[in-house]
Amino acid sequence: MKEQRQVAAFLDEHDLHTPPAYRLLDLAAEVGELAADATASSDYGASPDALDVERDELGDALFALLALADELDLDAGEALDESLAKYEDRLVETGSAGST
Repeated sequence: MKEQRQVAAFLDEHDLHTPPAYRLLDLAAEVGELAADATASSDYGASPDALDVERDELGDALFALLALADELDLDAGEALDESLAKYEDRLVETGSAGST
């Protein structure tokens, strides 16, 4: 995945490698910021059509996820392919992509 390679190069260039546990905490914090944007913009879900999140916050969460994949030495593209196949199988088997 091109984006994962970009993040890995950035981490290397700026000596920003850190243990995966810290990357996971960073990811949780970034997703929390997305949730805060969603909560504020939609009046705690009362106005779902008003939902708005900041693009840079989405980018921060994506960076954190790809940095975590890099620190774990996992290919994010392969992980995504596996997930899509899993969801496809669920849709065929149960008619729903959600887990039981």
